[in-house]
Amino acid sequence: MIRRNMRHDGREMDQLRSVTVKRQFTETPAGSVLWTQGKTIVLCTASISPDLPPWMPDSKPGGWVTAEYVMLPASTPQRKQWPKNGHTDSRGTEIQRLIGRTLRAVLDLSKIGPHTLAVDCQVLQADGGTRTASICGAYVALVDAIAKLPKSIPQPKRPFDGAPPARWDPQYYDPSRALVDQLAAVSVGLVDGDIRLDLDYIDDSRANVDLNVAYTQGGKFVEVQGSAENGEGFDRAVMNAMLDMAVKGCADLFEIQSAALSGAVTV
Repeated sequence: MIRRNMRHDGREMDQLRSVTVKRQFTETPAGSVLWTQGKTIVLCTASISPDLPPWMPDSKPGGWVTAEYVMLPASTPQRKQWPKNGHTDSRGTEIQRLIGRTLRAVLDLSKIGPHTLAVDCQVLQADGGTRTASICGAYVALVDAIAKLPKSIPQPKRPFDGAPPARWDPQYYDPSRALVDQLAAVSVGLVDGDIRLDLDYIDDSRANVDLNVAYTQGGKFVEVQGSAENGEGFDRAVMNAMLDMAVKGCADLFEIQSAALSGAVTV
């Protein structure tokens, strides 16, 4: 039986689940990370493409970052169906937009030149916190992919008359300066009157309030998603306490990401 002020897995209220990061998990993409957080496992890859969204004007320097998210059929105890006709469900669409938005918030897109960095997050096993784990792993994969961008801006497929448009102007291109901040994300919940960090499925299914927070090392909130699950609402004091715990959790995640990116393939 779960008692008040104790978590079913023995963690402290402000303690992350155990995290393992395996970089270069697959060889094909420019960046590949297997992010394991408790029993949640997500494969995050980042690929470099010379194709840009058709809505991006040539007069705008730089490129784009996009993301896709999917849960594999056997990632949950009851098998999920593959998305029909190649289209993700509404939840998946919401989450992949979240991942893309948060990643773009820590990038200077003008520095990556005429490239699209496509991030794919595949949930291999789900036990709560899949969207926040995806953001954390995607950031590490993106860092590795940016490091593999060409040292000089690629030449356009066809020559231009006169000066090239801003997209192809080498004065903007500098992948080494593309990352402007570090990004992590974590869930926080109010469960049995206690504020708890990094909810697994058991915590999440019993939470009165559920909050997902994406935060930068520079101290900026990129995304805050929250709701009162029981319809009773929550006050500002609870909100502030949850945000404080999320900031603490992200600080721990920054250390884990940095250790992974310091040279170790696995941390």
